[in-house]
Amino acid sequence: MRNEITDFQDCKSIAIMGGTFDPIHNGHLVTAEAVRHRFNVDRVVFIPTGRPAHKTDKQVTHNEHRYLMTVLATMRNENFDVSRIEIDRPGITYTIDTIEALKKICRPDVRLYFITGADAIHQIMSWKEPERLLTLCDFVAVTRPGYRKNQMFEEIGEIREKFASRIHYMEVPALAISSSDIRERARKGEPIKYLLPQEVEDYIHKFKLYQNMEKDEVKFMLPVETMREKLQSALSVKRYIHTMGVAEEAVKLAEIYGTQKDQQKAQAAGLLHDCAKDYPEEMRLRFCREYKVKLDDVMERQTDLIHPFLGAEVARREYLVTDGEILDAIRYHTTGRADMSLLEKIIFIADYIEPNREKFEGLEEARRLAYLDLDMAMRYILEETIAFVKQRGRLLHPLSLEALEYYKNR
Repeated sequence: MRNEITDFQDCKSIAIMGGTFDPIHNGHLVTAEAVRHRFNVDRVVFIPTGRPAHKTDKQVTHNEHRYLMTVLATMRNENFDVSRIEIDRPGITYTIDTIEALKKICRPDVRLYFITGADAIHQIMSWKEPERLLTLCDFVAVTRPGYRKNQMFEEIGEIREKFASRIHYMEVPALAISSSDIRERARKGEPIKYLLPQEVEDYIHKFKLYQNMEKDEVKFMLPVETMREKLQSALSVKRYIHTMGVAEEAVKLAEIYGTQKDQQKAQAAGLLHDCAKDYPEEMRLRFCREYKVKLDDVMERQTDLIHPFLGAEVARREYLVTDGEILDAIRYHTTGRADMSLLEKIIFIADYIEPNREKFEGLEEARRLAYLDLDMAMRYILEETIAFVKQRGRLLHPLSLEALEYYKNR
């Protein structure tokens, strides 16, 4: 089984199984195999959604977890594939964009079947570019036995008449299984065995998905190695090297000034502090609008100050960080602020003195102070940074001035 779309030039027909897969379960697999058999398609492609347009107000498990669970669930069927096409696409996920992207990599005469729940047929005209979508692929509306089909058939008839599209209907008994029920059972500690593949069940238990986290546990769920892999593709080589240096330095400072848990948090915050740094300006502004990141006058006039505030939101949404201390350390690592937490000071200082920094005046003094007294290091770095910003004729954020005033009076 392939775990990514590579070459479908030989496929005359493909079924697309989209969904949040939170988690994927046996109902999804039974449905996909039933559609493959009925329509004699060459392959079925499972596509976990990125940011579903219809679930922007709901919490969805992190992309990487949902993707990996889907890979594990489908790996034993040679006719199934899994694609990252939606989870790697920034912004909100729309079906029309996915279908058009698939059309570009398939043979010109390929026939696409988009598998969806019967309920979605009632809403299809509210989707993005529904008229165009209905000309690009067939729809397979699946539901459990006993579903009231009359209204759906009426709506399908209207759509068929208007768009001459092919919409098919299938009953699938296994759809009585639901992801929401599995999540609730996992949350309560009830058995989920036989509702989903064993590999997926093991994964859920390993990463404690859908469970309340313990109060004394560091609240970020993506493994560090997964964070590194994502950052490696999201950052330039130079930025990635800097990021690794900040994480390394942050852990050293946490060893001196904090606890074992502080070291774990320092590593995560150090890794993610610049996660939005390399976004082009247009993308930063678009994500700020989508993620509701408020920009003050200074940030609007000097957009390079946006990245730490946006980065905190990216860390929360894209890297599954829920720990408020980590998010604040990312948010204020550039500007600083008055009365910073231990973790905030560690990341602010580590960003300045990390070992991969090219030498500049004041660097060695900042390093010396960092291992002597964090507050002294904060004051020194703030003074140096503010002087540098003024010399360059750039805008100073009020938070930096407030921070310097605070540490002068310590």
